[in-house]
Amino acid sequence: MADVTPTIVARCHGIEVPDAPHFGPGMIKSMQDGRYERNEVRAGLAAIEPGARILELGAGSGIVGAVIAQNCKPDKMLSVEANPELIEHITRLYAHNQLSDVIEVRHGVVLTEPDPPSVIDFFLRGNFLGSALNVIKKPEKARKVQVPVMAYETLKAEFPHDVIVMDIEGAERAFFEHADLDGVHMVILEVHRQIYGREGMQDLRRSFDRNGLVLDEEHSLPGVRVYARS
Repeated sequence: MADVTPTIVARCHGIEVPDAPHFGPGMIKSMQDGRYERNEVRAGLAAIEPGARILELGAGSGIVGAVIAQNCKPDKMLSVEANPELIEHITRLYAHNQLSDVIEVRHGVVLTEPDPPSVIDFFLRGNFLGSALNVIKKPEKARKVQVPVMAYETLKAEFPHDVIVMDIEGAERAFFEHADLDGVHMVILEVHRQIYGREGMQDLRRSFDRNGLVLDEEHSLPGVRVYARS
């Protein structure tokens, strides 16, 4: 049977977005209007230089990673996504835009803590943007699944990278608490102050200070921070 030409619901910085069941009308409109993950995309396009090796944690729909892979001309990019229901659609998005040689997606969660477990609970919500490692509110509306864990040190040895792009819905505080960022020259992350408060933001700054990364005020935007090696 011949392949069915996908319905394209939006175009974003040269990326065609095929329709998928997790895209509701409001989300499609935000993509069409250029509002979907706007600040994360803007920061990535402005700060990432050609030839980078990029680790993306929290691929989500795959659009942010695809835009970066298309426009920033990285050497290679690896995306990791915890939600098992998104992997097939992310892979299809990359393939449709002829990016499979540049970017790939893996299913799992990356942890930096010593002796991490082999699997971890992940909570799915109706809107994939609210899915997370921790149930923040209304746990009765979340569905728990178990997700494989990748140890960051093991992943870093397998896939050396100099840039991290991260949107993991509040879990970034725990990730950077134990992360050894030797070899990483830039981190672009969506912060979630509403989850971990001022204290969590201070913890993040201390983690970056410890790793020799400083806030890049020129490229940081509301809700998105860029840290770079001075």
